[in-house]
Amino acid sequence: MAKTIKQKVVFKNAKAKDVYDAYMNAKKHSHVTGAPAKISNKEGTDYSAHNEYIKGKNLRLIKDKLIVQTWRASAWKDIDMDSTFIIHLEQKGKDVVLEMIHANVPDSEVEGLTKGWNHHYWGPMKSYLAGKPIKRVTM
Repeated sequence: MAKTIKQKVVFKNAKAKDVYDAYMNAKKHSHVTGAPAKISNKEGTDYSAHNEYIKGKNLRLIKDKLIVQTWRASAWKDIDMDSTFIIHLEQKGKDVVLEMIHANVPDSEVEGLTKGWNHHYWGPMKSYLAGKPIKRVTM
């Protein structure tokens, strides 16, 4: 049975535009994660991340506010459905609150993805936005 991962992350002294761009700009996405990404700001386009380990399609994009994508890891079984990945960004004073929902995740992948979002995205993104060196975590 598929599960849903929910995470809430606060980026201190950040702008929603910068958080959005760090995810949706291929060059910045690649820099933050340390792995090649191909992504664009256009709805309906395919994307890939982590050297094509992750693939999907941009379903709905509202600049600096919302990202909705299909999401699939290449290691998933053929019977596993594509998951749905949602990022909602809200500017709260000087900070940005990111709320993430990753739905329809295969049971066997929940623990790894829960850690992975923090280790490979949110932590490095916080460092990147603060202008600090990004510490890479190997899993």
